[in-house]
Amino acid sequence: MPYADLREFLKTLEREGELARIKEPVSPILEISEVTDRVSKTPGGGKALLFEKVEGYSVPVLTNMLGSEKRIKLALGYENLEDIGWKLYRLLRPEIPNTFLEKLKRLPELKKLNDSLPRIVRKGPVKENIIREKINVLDFPIPKCWPEDGGRYITFGQVITKDPESGVRNVGLYRVQVLSERELALHWQIHKDGNHHYWKAKRLGKKLEVAIAIGGDPVLSYVASAPLPPEVDEYLFAGLIREEGVELVKGETVELEYPAHAEIVIEGYVDPQEELVDEGPFGDHTGFYTPVDKYPKMHITAILHRDNPIYLSTLVGRPPQEDKYIGWATERIFLPLIKFNLPEVVDYHLPAEGCFHNFCFVSIKKRYPGHAFKVAYALLGLGLMSLEKVIVVFDEWVNVHSMEEVLWAWGNNMDPSRDVLILKGPIDVLDHSTSQVGFGGKMVIDATTKWKEEGYTREWPKVIEMSKEAKEKIDKLWDRIKYQIYGDNRGA
Repeated sequence: MPYADLREFLKTLEREGELARIKEPVSPILEISEVTDRVSKTPGGGKALLFEKVEGYSVPVLTNMLGSEKRIKLALGYENLEDIGWKLYRLLRPEIPNTFLEKLKRLPELKKLNDSLPRIVRKGPVKENIIREKINVLDFPIPKCWPEDGGRYITFGQVITKDPESGVRNVGLYRVQVLSERELALHWQIHKDGNHHYWKAKRLGKKLEVAIAIGGDPVLSYVASAPLPPEVDEYLFAGLIREEGVELVKGETVELEYPAHAEIVIEGYVDPQEELVDEGPFGDHTGFYTPVDKYPKMHITAILHRDNPIYLSTLVGRPPQEDKYIGWATERIFLPLIKFNLPEVVDYHLPAEGCFHNFCFVSIKKRYPGHAFKVAYALLGLGLMSLEKVIVVFDEWVNVHSMEEVLWAWGNNMDPSRDVLILKGPIDVLDHSTSQVGFGGKMVIDATTKWKEEGYTREWPKVIEMSKEAKEKIDKLWDRIKYQIYGDNRGA
């Protein structure tokens, strides 16, 4: 069963021993971040942290909510996250039934899809308190994450807009800088749907309404980060994961809908006719500060919140952080879609240490000369995979999640003069290494076994492996040998 709200999820985390309640008074200025940073860098990601005594506030702050494999599986409700990917695949690639019997067989699946649709309800807990006058977003303990940040930042808000032409909703995870009591700066990067909506509104001469929802079922926080195609509503995707539609309420000052069980919602608008404002610096997930740049300003028209709200935040910075596990979930969920488009792909990995967009390791079933380059080109044409900077392609037997195996195969199978291509294309705007923002070089590396048809004129050597007979014999003797070596069970 899906979680009704953030509070129900916290009960599960507490029951599972995954929540730590911090009772020491700490400041939202840097101190919450310092505690969170230390915990998120422990093996396995540490626990979720509920800061119950935030200096100057009565509202607690929750961080590191999804910062472990166990917690993100608990949040999404799946042990195998690829199962979610196959649900998304069926949504994007529906098979057309050829016979009446096939149509009947699809009825249960269509009912599940219908049950997953977002539902508009008349009221919800988020409307227990509605503030239209004396608006001050700093009444909430919004952290300042790093010393040189340009201010306090909302980092885990579901930023909701609608396409000014089609009316299709987008829910994105964008950092939001607090400029004043009633003004925010929205970091809508050039490759993201929020930016697309902004420029459409500017062209049409319309104001763009915005709602920022904080909290609710943890699935909602995850789907805001998911790189979905523009035509897929994130809240529909959340419903597919939950197998139950997300309850939404209509806004008070905006023609938008948002989660009825959110903890806090900020309503407002962006006027594209206004000049862009300075946003940043911000200590981002690359581990470096991104510099000041120009972004749209949001005017707050209302703030809604539950009684005794919980403020949800996430910390990004030098990896690993909580986003390591959010990125891992995305990697697993979207593998089925990649396999559909590229059946030769066995697996892929976007290591958090590479900030997800710096390295992509992919293993393939190689069938013809140049196959590795074909796969790399195709990946660079798939959504936000287009921002990958280095793609390394391996044979199917290489475990792309093992850095030891990756470096071993990469170093041994790659000749730089033959197996490296340098390309140009779009780059993540947070990447500071390029001479131009959002555009720069890419590298494709073929680390597969080379064939004669690819110009390899020598005899490719065999990988060293022990004989089956020797392995089987030692398997039978191993318990006794192990004891003679270690004297206990350490060799198990």
